[in-house]
Amino acid sequence: MISGGPHLVVLSGAGMSAESGIRTFRDNNGLWEEYRVEDVASPEGWYRDPDLVTRFYNERRRQLRDALPNEGHKGIAALERHFRVSIITQNIDNLHERAGSTSVIHLHGELTKARSTKDPLLVYDIGYNDLSAGDKCEKGSRLRPHIVWFGEAVPAMDEAIETVEQADIFLVIGTSLVVYPAAGLINYAPASAERYLIDPNNVPLPRTLNFNKITAGASDGVRMFTEIINKKYGLV
Repeated sequence: MISGGPHLVVLSGAGMSAESGIRTFRDNNGLWEEYRVEDVASPEGWYRDPDLVTRFYNERRRQLRDALPNEGHKGIAALERHFRVSIITQNIDNLHERAGSTSVIHLHGELTKARSTKDPLLVYDIGYNDLSAGDKCEKGSRLRPHIVWFGEAVPAMDEAIETVEQADIFLVIGTSLVVYPAAGLINYAPASAERYLIDPNNVPLPRTLNFNKITAGASDGVRMFTEIINKKYGLV
């Protein structure tokens, strides 16, 4: 990583991993068509039926095991050759890390980890293994997915805000910007920062923030973005 280069901060969402076969929740054929959000992504759903929630995330973990980083992930990682890159992701997969990115903040938790239902500070790396009802923390309470569910606080939010505030270049990629508080991060980039949005869809953005829109999916969009900033910084 280039510690002294321009600071590129990337906010990534579900569209970042869609080309890797990771199903999104809101698109057509998305996961919400099979599961109700309140059943599998809320504290109430967990207390009502922890076995259902556990099975849901076991399925997601198996899917992730077989997925590979796409060219978008790899392109973002490659930018570390010339830029200081910080990634803030709404995704719970580990594809940024597997592509080679070295600084990743997971706003909504991590699929390959589990945590205690008694002490949220007890977090365990479980890789791609299934959780079961008998898996317990060292204090004897059942393990739950290490996911930030709807209605729960986002512990990494302060770190994410501080990171965006230090951006020289701010890139938003593959997020609908409808999930808060993550969507509010776009308001923290410095006025001097260059702003870019990569998305094939129409994403609502305040005109006053002056985002440069790249209408493309993750892989093509990152390639186009790389060409733009490499040229701007004399790297071609």
